[in-house]
Amino acid sequence: MWEELCADGRYTVFQNFELNLLAAARFAEREEPYVVCAESERGAAIVPAVLRRSDGSIRLLGEELFDYRTFPHRGDDEVLRAAVGALAELACPLEIVAMREEDLGGLTDELDLTPFVAAPGVSCAQVSAEHFAAAHTRLARNLRRMERLGFALRAYDGNNPQLLRSIYTAKAQQDEASLFHDSARVEFMVSAAGLMPDVFEVFTLENGRKMAAAVVTLRDGQWRRFYTGWFAPEYEKHSPALALIFEITRRSLAEGMDCDYMTGEQPYKMRLATNSMALYKVRATAEHLAAAGRELRMAV
Repeated sequence: MWEELCADGRYTVFQNFELNLLAAARFAEREEPYVVCAESERGAAIVPAVLRRSDGSIRLLGEELFDYRTFPHRGDDEVLRAAVGALAELACPLEIVAMREEDLGGLTDELDLTPFVAAPGVSCAQVSAEHFAAAHTRLARNLRRMERLGFALRAYDGNNPQLLRSIYTAKAQQDEASLFHDSARVEFMVSAAGLMPDVFEVFTLENGRKMAAAVVTLRDGQWRRFYTGWFAPEYEKHSPALALIFEITRRSLAEGMDCDYMTGEQPYKMRLATNSMALYKVRATAEHLAAAGRELRMAV
């Protein structure tokens, strides 16, 4: 059923069944899976919930690593409400970070929505590869400078575990707040990439054994989603990561693909973006879920 609900293309790679199953297994000690399925002649819905052991809150599968969360469903919104209402049995508060506006469905009255951040992107409908390149000649120049230093753009699929480990290790060393100081998260990403090698695309600027920048992307239907970026500090004056993101974006547009820079409106993303998608933090108290559950039982 999960695969059937996600087959119409409305959902992102973060709703992939195999990826969620991997997250359920790898992070079970931190988050106890509590997945709800509701089905009737009017529709079907799945709530891929977990009970977080650290704070007793209800979240959705994916630990801290999934950018877009939602409830796969089809048909009548009452079926979705019934699935969400079933969480009342846990007697715990619900918090989801983050949901896209288009994924909120008919739950806007049942859940407390707070604007979170936005996800900037670039759309083929808004700009061509040629116009995008013309608007960012400085980044094209930076890329040529890196080429003169001997760096070449290389592309890899997800079957490169050591490359991914090296990128995420370097990412953690560069940022004290990085999620990837946690080896379990690094190994999850390596396993996810091995599970979906055609989805994970890794782009680098390399000169022999030296790496100046790397970007991990997810190929998701018509979208290329930019998941992780890193650069070597010694090449910072050449903005190698931004130059690499620019070039991947240009190539994506030339292929007819839209680009999603994902969660957060950092200046480097906004420099390139032609659009921005709102994301929301979703909450419901235990009492609110219990009330919703009672209302649904009365309706039934």
